[in-house]
Amino acid sequence: MVKRSRIISFILIVILFASLAGLTTEKLLGNTKLGLDLQGGFEVLYEVHPVNEGDKITEDTLSHTKDALDRRINALGVSEPRIDIEEGNRIRVQLAGVEDQEQAREMLSTTAVLTFRDADDNKLLDGTDLVEGGAKQSFHPETGKPIVTLKLKEASKFAEATRTVLKNANPVMVIWLDFEEGVDSFYKEYVKENPKYISAPAVNSVINSDDVMIEGNFTVEEAQTLANLLNAGALPVQLEEIYSNSVGAQFGVDALHSTVIAGIIGIALVFLFLLVYYRLPGLVAVVTLAIYIYTTIAIYNGLNAVLTLPGIAGLLLGIAMSVDANIITFERIKEELRVGRSLQAAFKEGSKTSFITIFDANITTLLTAVVLFIYGTSSVKGFATMLIVSIVLSFGISVYVSRFLLGLLVSSNKFNNKPRWFGVKPEEIMDIKKGYDTDDLTTKFDKWDFVKHKNKFFIGSSALILAGLIMVGVFRLNLSIDFTSGTRIDLMSDSALTTEQVKEDLEANGIVTEDIVISGDNQERATARYKGTLTQDEVNSTKSYFLEKYGNEPSISVVTPTVGKDLVRNAIISVIIASVGIILYVTLRFEMKMAIGAIVALLHDAFMVVAFFSILRLEVDLNFIAAILTIIGYSVNDTIVTFDRIRELMQKRKRIREYRELEEIVNKSIRQVLSRSINTSLTTLFPVVTLLLMGAEAINNFSIAMLIGLIAGVYSTLVIAAQLWLVWKGKELKKKGVIITYKEKKKYNTGDAIV
Repeated sequence: MVKRSRIISFILIVILFASLAGLTTEKLLGNTKLGLDLQGGFEVLYEVHPVNEGDKITEDTLSHTKDALDRRINALGVSEPRIDIEEGNRIRVQLAGVEDQEQAREMLSTTAVLTFRDADDNKLLDGTDLVEGGAKQSFHPETGKPIVTLKLKEASKFAEATRTVLKNANPVMVIWLDFEEGVDSFYKEYVKENPKYISAPAVNSVINSDDVMIEGNFTVEEAQTLANLLNAGALPVQLEEIYSNSVGAQFGVDALHSTVIAGIIGIALVFLFLLVYYRLPGLVAVVTLAIYIYTTIAIYNGLNAVLTLPGIAGLLLGIAMSVDANIITFERIKEELRVGRSLQAAFKEGSKTSFITIFDANITTLLTAVVLFIYGTSSVKGFATMLIVSIVLSFGISVYVSRFLLGLLVSSNKFNNKPRWFGVKPEEIMDIKKGYDTDDLTTKFDKWDFVKHKNKFFIGSSALILAGLIMVGVFRLNLSIDFTSGTRIDLMSDSALTTEQVKEDLEANGIVTEDIVISGDNQERATARYKGTLTQDEVNSTKSYFLEKYGNEPSISVVTPTVGKDLVRNAIISVIIASVGIILYVTLRFEMKMAIGAIVALLHDAFMVVAFFSILRLEVDLNFIAAILTIIGYSVNDTIVTFDRIRELMQKRKRIREYRELEEIVNKSIRQVLSRSINTSLTTLFPVVTLLLMGAEAINNFSIAMLIGLIAGVYSTLVIAAQLWLVWKGKELKKKGVIITYKEKKKYNTGDAIV
């Protein structure tokens, strides 16, 4: 009997979600905070040093500095700034969408120590004598010129200061911002056209007032900036800029547009594949994926997280993880249908047996994402945040929501005896009454003997690794400035560019380099790499020059040697910790032999990517490290599914006495999970390839690394991880004569090895 209420419930749930998404998606996307790589802006990393020699930088000092920077940013009117205190007495500031980057950089780094001095540079008053928040931009009552007015705490102190000035042969009160003892001098500066001091008004009489007027050759904006600085307060420390990344607004707009389009096309291809290959379960997967995407963006907004280019890549990778969970379940259900179970029984058994596989696969990827979050910086941390959210959500939605919706359709009885709706042909179904189970299923790959050729695979992989080692040794890696230090300048013009033209324009700004690459459909983009580092003033002048000449503000990234060394160290630590964590988890869930096999396989995949980048001279940057760690997690994901099937087949045998039995188990396991491996890799490749072909240039290397890693991951799972386990298990069998499986282990309580 068909239960129409179940189908109606399914349809109503889909309509309800579609209505909710339709009404709120636009607002949700509008509230999403975009990173500076998607809307322009700048990021700067400061190393904090004490003002006075011998002072220590404490947590309170860093906190006060952060508060002072926050007040200054608020004065700029920048919405949603990010200021983070990092290890090593560092503070990272990210200002997305800031219009006047030059003004923002100057205002942030200025120490803002205001002092009043006489002509001989003796200090008379300082910022502590001012009323907090008492500085205002105003206009001179007679000349109408912009001025800054100050409110003093005690009029008598200002009267005493003016009295001291009148005793000097040159009765001027010099107003300084960030006066440097032993470096700055009134008599050195006053002869210059643009002296360093703010103003040097003459004093004609003693002034007994708590209101002070600062005059200078100010514009309104300059006067307002000075007032804001004084109100924000002096920084309790000195800030050394050790890293900066400045992204032009047009670069951000282009990156957002191209990446979103690429993502939409990639997701559409995934949806189409699911519908064609998995039929009714594919429809359920499409619905749950739409729920997953919507929920991920909503939670990301709720976390007040900033969406970056790598973050979008993390979202697309999370979609692939969600598809992976669905495919594992659907393949299990198909297997149960093929052995002759009823639809309800196949759904129940397939859901139960796939749960632990999905759990194990997601945990290993989550582990690498957490390592990335802890040791990553800037955009990599954004990628890790999105990946963590994606993995947790995809597990919950793919396991519970997907099964609930599919359960409604299955329990309706509408699709009983209609296996084609689940991708199963009637002629493939066995008679369960004859005792068949999933161990007896045939596959498209039964003619393939993976074990027979294992030595050839080992030799081939060893040869590739050796060739890769030689290539890396000879060519080295093409390290980006993230690791070597230096300056990267990305230019965009309204017309075609030439190498000579860009070179001349760079030299006009004191930047001499031969490393210039022209790109873009119309040769309108150029990337220049310069071994030196630019100062804040040099960055500002270079940006102004190219904005005026090319019509677009360039993107400039500056990395000092200190930061480069730290990034290398963090990258190595990340890989080591992720690998150790995976070994421990796989050992606990499976066995040490499987853990070591999985690590060998994932290191093989990671090294293949490294060798490929070395041979083709592709740039290794921060996003490359994120890709390597993601490949590590994803490679183990695939390997765990194969090991899970090996473990399952081992459990069905009471004891293993012959090596031939082990060969049969490995061959059968690989054949049975190969369709799943191919399908999950395809659904991951769809968004990765569209990102590579159509996405922002900034994540091209990430996409290339993921593409190579995915292909290497399928290969290593089939011919390295499982085959290594077979070799080691065979040696154990030869030594002990028999291997007791899980069930026998529990039954007889022997000391024999288990898998």
